[in-house]
Amino acid sequence: MAKNNKFDKIINIRNKKASFEFEFLDKFKSGIVLRGTEIKSIREGKVSLTEAYCYFKGDELFIKQMHIAPYTLAAHYNHDPVRERKLLLQKHELKKLQNKFSEKGLSIVPVRIFINDRGLAKMEVALAKGKKVHDKRQSIKEKDAKRDLQRMAF
Repeated sequence: MAKNNKFDKIINIRNKKASFEFEFLDKFKSGIVLRGTEIKSIREGKVSLTEAYCYFKGDELFIKQMHIAPYTLAAHYNHDPVRERKLLLQKHELKKLQNKFSEKGLSIVPVRIFINDRGLAKMEVALAKGKKVHDKRQSIKEKDAKRDLQRMAF
């Protein structure tokens, strides 16, 4: 008999707003520096990436405004829900991102957060360029066409 554990489900939280607002040029997988109650909240799926953004402080990449809800079973050792967190990338990836980030109109956007096979929290960030209004209209048309095709298939 298998126990029903609240941490058993697969975590894959996406930032849907980012794919609508930005065009992704390049994607990177990074680790996140977390505190004890933060990983427990992530495993419960209580994370919001909609307002989050990434920036450089020195030669290190940080994420700000990512909301991780406080863990309900923690006593007084709970974390700040929107504190800035350090992202862990390889040196050559950081240099590549920093060089591209200095160009006008490019930004680094968190795309999704997930738990890998080893049980570690990982984040996928993308080097992105903002979409114009007509690009957004085009993506809406493509979504509608795709939805109509799926409806006709059934």
